[in-house]
Amino acid sequence: MTADKPAYILVDTKITDPVAYEDYKAATKPIAEHYGGVYLTRGGEMDVVQNELWNPARIVLVKFPSMAAAHAFLDSPEYAPVKSIRLANSKATLLVLDGI
Repeated sequence: MTADKPAYILVDTKITDPVAYEDYKAATKPIAEHYGGVYLTRGGEMDVVQNELWNPARIVLVKFPSMAAAHAFLDSPEYAPVKSIRLANSKATLLVLDGI
């Protein structure tokens, strides 16, 4: 893990309250962008070619300049109240991946 390599936040989300989740989506994007995040995909159409390990529901992929920047976003005081919206209105798997 080095500072000059990008990092990615990959989230697979099953939304349980779509109306409330819209507030999360609107609030999260500018916070992620403040920490250098660039959305590469945000819940678009998927063509699942192989699913032996898991069946994704809704994929979001955000690129950050580094692992430190990705974790700074996730641990930020700005994101904490927004995260609670996500936790209350969805189930998810979230990974922070070291890029190349």
